[in-house]
Amino acid sequence: MNHVERFRALMNFQPVDRLPRWEWAMWWDLTLDRWYGEGLPRELTDVFEISQYFGLDPYQQFWFSTTQSTIEAVQHHVEGVVANMDDYRRIRPSLYPDHSRAIAAMQPWAVRQAEGNAVVWTTLEGFFWFPRTLLGFERLMLAYYDQPELIHQINQDLLEFNLRLLDQIGRACVPTFTTIAEDMSYNLGPMISRRLCDEFLTPYYLPLLARVKEMKIITVVDTDGDVKKLVPWLQSVGVEGVLPLERQAGVDGMALREKHPTLRMVGHYNKRVMHLGEAAMREEFERLLPLTRTGGFLPSVDHQTPPEVSLEDYRLFLRLLKEYTAL
Repeated sequence: MNHVERFRALMNFQPVDRLPRWEWAMWWDLTLDRWYGEGLPRELTDVFEISQYFGLDPYQQFWFSTTQSTIEAVQHHVEGVVANMDDYRRIRPSLYPDHSRAIAAMQPWAVRQAEGNAVVWTTLEGFFWFPRTLLGFERLMLAYYDQPELIHQINQDLLEFNLRLLDQIGRACVPTFTTIAEDMSYNLGPMISRRLCDEFLTPYYLPLLARVKEMKIITVVDTDGDVKKLVPWLQSVGVEGVLPLERQAGVDGMALREKHPTLRMVGHYNKRVMHLGEAAMREEFERLLPLTRTGGFLPSVDHQTPPEVSLEDYRLFLRLLKEYTAL
């Protein structure tokens, strides 16, 4: 199987020759700084090149920012600057940039993907993520009650932006899957109620995911923390999967599988054991084996590899990853 066939088959609960070997969140900058001092070639700065150096499968991400014309995840320069509709209208001309040049840069990857030599994935910003970026967390929580028209206006504009992006992307390189950045849960569960989700997110998720499904793109929501309550909400609007299933938040992948048999999952490997030696790392892989055998699950570090993990530790992790994904 090639890389695209393997990922699609796994996410559709079909047999695969082996599991994909992919680090969805890569590594902290501090982790890379440590590894450069321990032998990682300093000329390797691009995350795709680093992943290839480590022998991981070729997965290429394109993050479409709402604030900058880039194809990489960037720090927003507008965090917390909106307090009301007047603020939003004032800065709106600087939002939702033209990504034409960035999308054109995807075209060579379309060829690689068509040949099965790389998996292309995109990231769109979601309907909780972006209002929180603009307002800040506390102000957003109040705005759901005090300024609902502001949140609806932001999300309507974001929906139109993301739909335009999908039209452009579809002409250049249809990705195998897309993640939607939300980060709308924490260690005790969702940050908003189901009622707020239905009122402020669902009306925008439904048309967005209708378009995504027309393009035969698999949809995975990126949200940290405890996702147990959130999963049925997401599935109700057409989301197919979640990541990263953080162990620190008490997520139990097998419990999720039992309640949601069709849920696609990525991550769930506890990053906190990666510096504790082979026995601890192997025990964590063994913990994931029952979930792996259910299909629809791709084991990967449950967030960026932290800096307490040495380069030697990481090479050991990769050796075990190869062993446990071999089937």
